[in-house]
Amino acid sequence: MFGKKQKKSFVLALCGGGGRGLAHIGVLEVLEEHGLRPSAIVGTSIGAMFGSMYALTPDAAQVRERLMRFLSSDEFHNLGLPSLKKGKEQADDDWLNRLTSAARQSVVYAKSMMNASLAPGELLIQAAHALTEHSSFDEAVIPMHIVAVRFPGGECHLFSHGNLCRPIAASMAIPGVFEPIEIDGDQYVDGGLAAEIPAVEARYVAKPDEIVVAVNTGARPDPERIPSHVLAMVDWAMQVKSLYLRNYEKQHAELLIEPLVGYTQWMDFSRVEQEIEKGREATLEKMPELMRLIS
Repeated sequence: MFGKKQKKSFVLALCGGGGRGLAHIGVLEVLEEHGLRPSAIVGTSIGAMFGSMYALTPDAAQVRERLMRFLSSDEFHNLGLPSLKKGKEQADDDWLNRLTSAARQSVVYAKSMMNASLAPGELLIQAAHALTEHSSFDEAVIPMHIVAVRFPGGECHLFSHGNLCRPIAASMAIPGVFEPIEIDGDQYVDGGLAAEIPAVEARYVAKPDEIVVAVNTGARPDPERIPSHVLAMVDWAMQVKSLYLRNYEKQHAELLIEPLVGYTQWMDFSRVEQEIEKGREATLEKMPELMRLIS
């Protein structure tokens, strides 16, 4: 699988993005097919999850298979991510379904006014357990590093030792959606707040003669969608801020892979094969440049 020895090694930086991060699997598949293995992986949010899975078992087919099982499991459905219905399926919803949806939204709005988060962080820990089997950083075949943000101080922290599950969960704990995750007496939340593309952190991990390859699966504001309420406007503002933060972060990578997933919603895991294929396509496009950089 990795028979050819590459002349120069690289550190792989995997972005956050929820469902958009499914493209990471396609990236890993193509790298593997070309006999390329990163010397280390640095992951934020969903990039921390998929990066850890691959670091433990550097076999993209196994990562894909385990993910597909997880998406059909109780652990995934217990996360309570909103379901996205489009086209005819949405049009065919009867009045009862629409009423139920409205009632559910009312509960969410009420809960958001009374609590700091909508869901317990334990759900993310359970998901990490299911996908990494209670593994530790020391068990990784490829050195793994995970970005999270200390709460409430806001400092960026890079986890590289100990149990994997809690740092993974912390890196995915979107503020307001999931509770902060406690690790060694401190609380941590989504690493994407400080390093959505962890290229700076990858540069810190990389040796002087190594390059950084970053994968950008961040959101882009949809020019066809005008925010219709306060929460939508806040979401739009965060997307714009995130877009410009990523523009800064990606300057620290020698090679940037950008799958065309920017308009996919973070909670949408319904198009697994399509998102993985976008990752494959973007990586194949960049492969000649990558081969020149490491030769």
